This record gives sequence, C-alpha cells and structure tokens, in this order.
Amino acid sequence: MIRRLSLAAVTLLAASAPAFAHLDPAEHGSVMAGLSHPLFGADHILAMVAVGLWASQIGGRGTYAVPAAFVGVMSLGFLLGQTGLSLPFVEPMIAASVVVLGLLVAAAVRLPVAAGAALVGAFALFHGYAHASELGSAGALSFAAGFLAATALLHLAGIGIGLALSSGAGFGRSVGGALARILGAGTAIAGLALMAG
Repeated sequence: MIRRLSLAAVTLLAASAPAFAHLDPAEHGSVMAGLSHPLFGADHILAMVAVGLWASQIGGRGTYAVPAAFVGVMSLGFLLGQTGLSLPFVEPMIAASVVVLGLLVAAAVRLPVAAGAALVGAFALFHGYAHASELGSAGALSFAAGFLAATALLHLAGIGIGLALSSGAGFGRSVGGALARILGAGTAIAGLALMAG
C-alpha cells in the first residue's frame, strides 16, 4: 500500500512540473484545451488535490459538498472573467489558496461543511477567473466543460488519497493521518515557493 501511495505522490509531483505549454484549441479542440489547462499548472493541481484531501478529512457531507462548492464557484469566476470586469490579486490569491489549503490539510482542520464550502469557494472564484483570462481562441462553453471536468477529477484524486490514508490500509490509521498531514505541509511549502517565485 505504501508503495502505491508513493507512486501516486511521485506521479502527482511529476504531473505538476510546469514544463508544458497549454494545448492549442485550434489543433486539439476547445474541450481538450480546457481539460488539459488545470493539469499544466502546479498551482492548480496542488490546490485542487488539496481540496479533495481536506474534504476527505472533514468527512460526511463535506467529502462531496466542499469540492462541489469549489467547482460551482469556479464556474462563476469563469463567467465573471468573461464579462471583462477586473478582479484584483488573481495570481496572489491562487498562490495563497495553495498555502491555505495545504495548512488546512496539515492541521486536519474540521470546519462545518458550509464554512468549508465558503472558504474553498472564495479561492475558486480566482481560479475560475484565471481560466477565463487564458481562454484564447477556445470556445468558452467547451473550454469551461473541459477545465471543470479536470478540476472534478483532481478533487476526486485528493478524496481518494485522503480516504486511502484515513482507512490506514496496511499501515494503520495514525500513520495514514500523519501522511495526510505531511502531504498538506508539503503543499503549503510548495505554495510558499510559488509565491516567492
């Protein structure tokens, strides 16, 4: 089990390397450009997986309500970006989301579901706005469908990792909980590095 978790962590880290360019919608289509968009930015991957991890720590309805709030509010942020209205501090807030979400996982903070949903929703607005600003020649609805699907999949990956760790399969719940907190701390540190860079 630990070997599989290590492989998953290495895969996530490798996927988050910012060495790729976004797919060209003219060549790959708007849906594929949108689907790949969150996967080419360490900030998006880290924040979205952390949302799922934290949701699994909250448990109960929060396991799905918190990620659903992120996806829902992110779509509103995308619509806001389409209106041409200016939203200040987009990139700093995205980097801050990585730090804060990592810290929430590291501390295993258990907020009420509504508060957790509101917190991730505040960050999701900025993530959605950033996607809108990078739409380029892609069709808005197709691009949005793609990045919303990718976001949901990243949330599910975080939930899966969190549930696997909390079950303690093969190594005990206390070790699984500690590993989840270490992942959260690593996410927060990566967010600080993004802020500094």
